[in-house]
Parts: sequence; C-alpha cells; structure tokens
Amino acid sequence: MTFTPHIDAIGGSVVLTALVGIIPLLAFFVLLGAFKIKTHWCAIISLTLSLLIAVFGFSMPTVMAFSAATQGLALGFVPIIYIIIAAVWLYSLTEASGRSDDLRAIFNSVGKGDVRAQALIIAFSFCGLLEGLAGFGAPVAIVAAMLVTIGLKPIKAAVLTVVGNAINVGFGAMAIPVTTAGKLGGQPPTYVATLMGHLTPFLAIFIPLILLLLLDGTRAVKQLWPLAIVIGIATSAGHYFTSMGSYELTAVVASLLGLASSYIFLLVWTPKTPDEYRSVAEKENALTRERTILALAPYVLVVVIIAFTKLWKVGIDVDKILKATDIKIPWPGVYGYLVDASGKPTNAAIYNFQTLSNPGTWIMVSAVIVAALYAWRGKGTKFELPFGKGMAQLLHTIYDLRLSILTIAMVMALAYVMNFSGQTTSIGAALALTGSAFGFLSPILGWLGTAVAGSATSAGALFANLQATAANAAHLPPGVLLAANTIGGGLGKIVSPQNLTVVAGAINKPGSEPEVLRKVAPISLGLLLALCTLVFIASQGWLGVYLPDPASFAPVK
Repeated sequence: MTFTPHIDAIGGSVVLTALVGIIPLLAFFVLLGAFKIKTHWCAIISLTLSLLIAVFGFSMPTVMAFSAATQGLALGFVPIIYIIIAAVWLYSLTEASGRSDDLRAIFNSVGKGDVRAQALIIAFSFCGLLEGLAGFGAPVAIVAAMLVTIGLKPIKAAVLTVVGNAINVGFGAMAIPVTTAGKLGGQPPTYVATLMGHLTPFLAIFIPLILLLLLDGTRAVKQLWPLAIVIGIATSAGHYFTSMGSYELTAVVASLLGLASSYIFLLVWTPKTPDEYRSVAEKENALTRERTILALAPYVLVVVIIAFTKLWKVGIDVDKILKATDIKIPWPGVYGYLVDASGKPTNAAIYNFQTLSNPGTWIMVSAVIVAALYAWRGKGTKFELPFGKGMAQLLHTIYDLRLSILTIAMVMALAYVMNFSGQTTSIGAALALTGSAFGFLSPILGWLGTAVAGSATSAGALFANLQATAANAAHLPPGVLLAANTIGGGLGKIVSPQNLTVVAGAINKPGSEPEVLRKVAPISLGLLLALCTLVFIASQGWLGVYLPDPASFAPVK
C-alpha cells in the first residue's frame, strides 16, 4: 500500500493538521524544559506520540511508520553518533595523556591570560572552522570539550558552544545546506549563498558580544568588546565576500579570518582581566616546541585531514572519490511505498550509508594517529599513554555516551516519522497561509526544521520547495526566503534536542540538557526574531541595491 502525506489530513484543515502535527515537538520541549524529564525519556515519549499521530491522525500505514523510525535510527547512528564518538574520543586522548594542561597553556598565551578571550576565540572562530569543514555534530562535541579543558564550567562551556556555532551552520560541511535548499527550491545555490552572505553579517557581528555576556555578563563586554568587534567584523566580511565566490568555503574562510584577526589584535592589545578569569602558565613548566605541537596535534590534524578530503582537487577530486564509496539503500518498508502527489516514490526514503566520505571516519583516523604519536613521544615521560590504553579510551567513550547515543537515536527516529507522515510539512504549510506576512515568518520554518531534525540540511530538504512555492504565491523573492530558511536552520540548531544531547555528552554531563536549554532558548528565539525582521525587510525590497539581482546568476540545473 502506498502512502502520500497530506497537509490537511485531519478534518480537511491545514491549520488543524498543523496543530496536531506539532504535538510531539511541543511535548519534547515541555517535558524537557518545564518538567525536567530525562532527555532520553522525552525523546521516547515524543516518538511514541508521533507514531500514534502518524497512524491514527495522518493515516500512515503502521508498518511504514515504524520503518520510517528505523531509517531515522540508521541516520542517527551513521553519520551522527559515529562522528560524536570519534570527536569525543579524539578529545579524550588529550585528557588521558595529560596534555590538556599544555593546551591550556597555549590558549593562555594567545588570549593574554584571559580565559574569556580564549573561550571567545574557540567557541566562535575555531568552532566555525570545524563546522565549515565537517558539521554533523563534530564541532560541538570537540569545542565543548576544549572549553572545559581551558577552565570553563561544563554548563557554561555547553551554552557558549551551541550559541557560537549557530551562525555558521547554514554554511556547514562545505555548505551542503545551501546547495540542498537552492536545488530543491529551484534557485541557483550561488544566488542563495550570496543572499545569505548579505544577511548573516547583521547577526554575526553581534554574536561575539552575546558570547561575552554569557561568559561574564556586562563586565566581559566592557573589558573585551574591542576583541569581540574585531572578530565579528572579520567573520562578517568573510561571510559577505566568500559567499559571492566559492560559497562552499564561506564558514571556513570567515572563521580563519576571525582567528587571524584575533591573534593579530591581541599582539597589540591586552584586555583587563579579573582574577577569577586569569589563567597563568607555570614558569617552571614552560612549554617546549614539541609539547606545543603535540598538545595542538589532535585539532590541527583533524582540520588538515578533513580539509584534504573535502577540498583537494589537484589531479584527483578526493571528495568525489570518497563519496563514490557511499552505499545507497532504498529503505525497506518505505521506499516505493512513500510517494508524492504525482505517485512518484520519494528519494528521501533512500538511506545514504557513508563510509569514507563520513567526517567521522577521518576523525577516527586522526585519533588513531594521535594515539600512536602520543604513545611514541610520551614514553618514559609524565605524558606516557601506551597505544593500547589510548585505543581503550574509545570503549570508555562509547560507555560514557550511552545515554546520549540512545537519545540521539530516538530523536532521529522522531524526526523521520514526523517528516514522512507529513506532520512537519503541515506545520510549514500552515505558516505559508499568511500571505505577504510569510516574509516575516519564513525563517521559523528553517528554525523548526532544524529543531526537529537537528540538521539545517534536513530543514532545507523539508521546506525549500514549500518556501519557493509560498514565495511565488505571495509575490515574494524566493531566493530571500530560501536564504532565510537556511540561516534560520542554524539558529534552530541552538535548541535542537540532538545538539543539546551532543553537547551534554561532550562535557560529560548526560542529563544536563534541560539546564542548557533554559539558558539558550531565549537567545535562539531572540536571534530568530531579529532574523525574521531582517528577512521581512529584505522580502519587501527595502534593502534595494544591497541585495544581488537574481538575473545575474545561472539558472539551477
């Protein structure tokens, strides 16, 4: 039996269908934020609700509903959980070897002894660099752990990481979300990327200041605002100019500019630092060149290896070769049975099993190399970490993340049931009924899609076509709304259950998701409101010549 999702499945009403469709998502956040239910139970309860609504409300065949959940489970394990395990293992090698103290000393030097300056650079620029290269949870897992290493309290490290990561998510993993939104929305991805690069600076320039507020309130802003402004301007410039050329590298270039500008600026400027945020390197334990290299090795190595796998085109296209190893699996019970309005099977039911193209594989490779390097260079020193013990850290990592793994798997199952049954699409369709006001509301779709699925790419896959269709019906520029959907997706990732679970695992505090959510939800909603206002202004043509002309871009193929 085939099944076609309908946006008016309940009572023939789009609005009523949307109100029922959003129940599982509301249940998750209410249980998590208001009742402090453990995250994995929130996910299991919400998944159960979504299955019941899919079968009895949206008339989805029972077998297909459960099959959709299993496809979500599969995607949860590969690539997402795989990446998280690899990233946390890589970090744990630094901790187990004792080289985390050296890492703190390095950042102490760069940040002029101010932990807040160090945290700002790591949470915003270094996290953005990893997001641009890898995405899919790896940046959050690595950076949150690094922030704990330099001395931040775990919850503060988690909050800083998810907020600092948000603005680069739309350009993450070589800008896959942009490419997805453009192609599915019928607009050139280069055009969508350029529009994004013209809009994101309005937010990117202020986010470093927000991070300072989260770090140490108004005192941090008063004492470190020049550094925040320098990083914000450099990152914004990177977004603006790179998005008009090789848009795939936008987050990478922008973050490198942020890192370089902060380093140069701190050579000539020293912040005023309160005692509780001052880190002091021990003079009797001064770093040697080798110790510096080995402390930075895990993070430098992972950036170099992933950059090579994604960017190397000389002679051979490494990314293309690695993607050729992906295994496309038409998902049993769903593919061929889940069809669109024209009766055509949806390609969303084809699971892409990533092997060599998965960033997790190369983070694993980096970890093995680091384990061997630490075993070799640490022998007979206080940093001694035998290779076997380093490899055993992988098993410890999996055990420590067991509840996070369960939660992510359940959340991804929830996302797929909501997506395939039409629950998520019905919410988007209800918002699209608002006509010209949709210019203000369109970023909410991207925010919602990522909040549900944990992926800005998934948000584009869900809503890009709907955004373009609604834009044409309301005589709004489709490219602007597609850009809004993708940027909004990054802001939605701040509160995504999947993202919260990843960061809770990275700081080794499973169950801390409700506390993190309460701290970051107002920020996510505040940034979303700012984006909605900006997009409304852009959709009405009030930004004039500031926005590019769509006619100057080649049509989408």
